[in-house]
Amino acid sequence: MKIFVRFLVALLLLGAIFGGIFGYKFLVQFQPPEGAGEPRPANITAAEVETLEWRGQRSAVGGLTAVDRVNVSTEAAGTIDVIRFDSGDAVSEGDVLIELDKSVDNAELAGLETEAELARIEFERAEDLLPRRAISQSEFDVARARLDSAEAAVQTQQARIRQKTIEAPFDGLLGLREVSVGQFLSPGSSIVELRQLDPIYADFTLPERFLSDVETGQSIRVSTGAYGDETFEGEITAIESGVSPETRSVPIRATLENPEGRLRPGMFARVTILEPMTREVATIPSTAVSFNTYGDFAIRINETDEGLTTERVQIETGETRDGRVEVTQGLEPGDRVVGAGLVKVRPGQPVTIDETMTLDPDEVSGR
Repeated sequence: MKIFVRFLVALLLLGAIFGGIFGYKFLVQFQPPEGAGEPRPANITAAEVETLEWRGQRSAVGGLTAVDRVNVSTEAAGTIDVIRFDSGDAVSEGDVLIELDKSVDNAELAGLETEAELARIEFERAEDLLPRRAISQSEFDVARARLDSAEAAVQTQQARIRQKTIEAPFDGLLGLREVSVGQFLSPGSSIVELRQLDPIYADFTLPERFLSDVETGQSIRVSTGAYGDETFEGEITAIESGVSPETRSVPIRATLENPEGRLRPGMFARVTILEPMTREVATIPSTAVSFNTYGDFAIRINETDEGLTTERVQIETGETRDGRVEVTQGLEPGDRVVGAGLVKVRPGQPVTIDETMTLDPDEVSGR
């Protein structure tokens, strides 16, 4: 009996020893490390609220129009003898484009010139006989009238012949040729389209409420789908005298220099009207703003005794230009905000700033 009791006591002691050892190891293994209950700092990219000078502007859409545009045609009927241009040629005022056959007209001119010469001789004879009373005044008047009529017929035929040489009415760029050698043209037949490209017009409209904000001489910038973000400078040269009753908008015309002919009539144009004055605005990258139905916000970085922490700040925004957003309320110049990845940062969370990363404005704006 005593042996059994001793054996039981030994087992209990061993169990207590091993239980203590295993319990200690369990506590050490599963005990959370010091500071584990605190939020871990997030590594973020910071952006500063910058003050920029922005020029006031309004946006509109429109189209490009040639200063002068005409379908070159013929005044006189005839058969094409010579074509002196190719499609797409640049021409100057007075350049010959088409010559119609003039053989019959030249023959008629020769006959009329002969008649005019005969009338001149008869008139000179009458002019010599009149002082000697060899002819009457009425006979002299008839001779002078015949000379005038013959000379007028010659001039008319010369003008008809000149009409058979078709020239460029102004400097410009030709379109596609619509005729061929040997083709008969009736008066008004279209030969080729000619457009003047330098300068070129940009026509657009603005709502009538902005009429007081625009005036002739005001600067504009134009961009087109053909040249991406490249812009072309110009100025407003004409404002329509009335407002369209259908759209309540005002047609406006601007003029742009186009020496290389890169801008073409018919292009879609995005027009920015620049106001003469500039203003200072506080701006942050667009990636630093969370745009929300119930209000926009940014996450400001505050310096505290414990380090850098974040704070969610409600802001009011204005215009957006080149990847930056105007902040009209909520932030001050010099404040620092989380520049990107707002969804990964919680208000009140400690943060560290990654100084090796910077926000490229071109990447932000998608250019």
